[in-house]
Amino acid sequence: MILPYTYSFNPNDKPLREAGADDINLDNAEVKFQISFKLPAWEQIMGSNASLYFAYTQISLWQMYNEHSAPFRDTNYEPEGFVQFDTDYDLLGLKNRAISLGFVHQSNGRGIDAYSRSWNRLYASFVFERGAFACGLKPWWRIPEDKKKPGDSKGDDNPNMDKYLGYGEFRAGYKWGDMVFAMMLRNNLRTDQNKGAIQLDWTFPLTRKLKGYVQFFNGYGESLIDYDHANQRIGVGVLLSDWL
Repeated sequence: MILPYTYSFNPNDKPLREAGADDINLDNAEVKFQISFKLPAWEQIMGSNASLYFAYTQISLWQMYNEHSAPFRDTNYEPEGFVQFDTDYDLLGLKNRAISLGFVHQSNGRGIDAYSRSWNRLYASFVFERGAFACGLKPWWRIPEDKKKPGDSKGDDNPNMDKYLGYGEFRAGYKWGDMVFAMMLRNNLRTDQNKGAIQLDWTFPLTRKLKGYVQFFNGYGESLIDYDHANQRIGVGVLLSDWL
């Protein structure tokens, strides 16, 4: 997926200021692109309905239109491994097609500087479908890290991650003809200081292998550098494959 033009209504310059780069002003216009793939490592383990997979996702935010230096504002690296169980259960009129259990690491590879962000999670994933509709529920548990002490380079860079990114996400999509409409929801499930995010996607065919893509995001955690920053972004571009 690549969005050659996105418009951010509230760009986050706080990390730049904390790192001492006060002379760089962020543009509202930005390029966003994502690379994702999944590889089977062991299919039908010991003749069962379970298979082992490895996956990788990389998301970058690029200030390509910035007249200062056009820096990459953030790049997130997300390797994961999971066991997927193929299922065929009925639940509330939906067909449960898969249950997955996995581990995922996500970081922006910045080491110990002011930009450093990382966390590790264990998760479960449940995928349901009915006709042209599909949805997935993915609760997770963050693996605790030691609290960082003053002057120490080791420890938790972002101890309040759950406050902003919550404890899971819900995705849903509907295929209408050649178009797909999808939604992602996250919430911290707190009555006090409730925070979350919503992403809306619309894809439509351009060629046999290429699809047009419109994306809207509102909330926290579009990338790790913005995990505690509320933003709204709309972008247009292309992608190769849908969630459905």
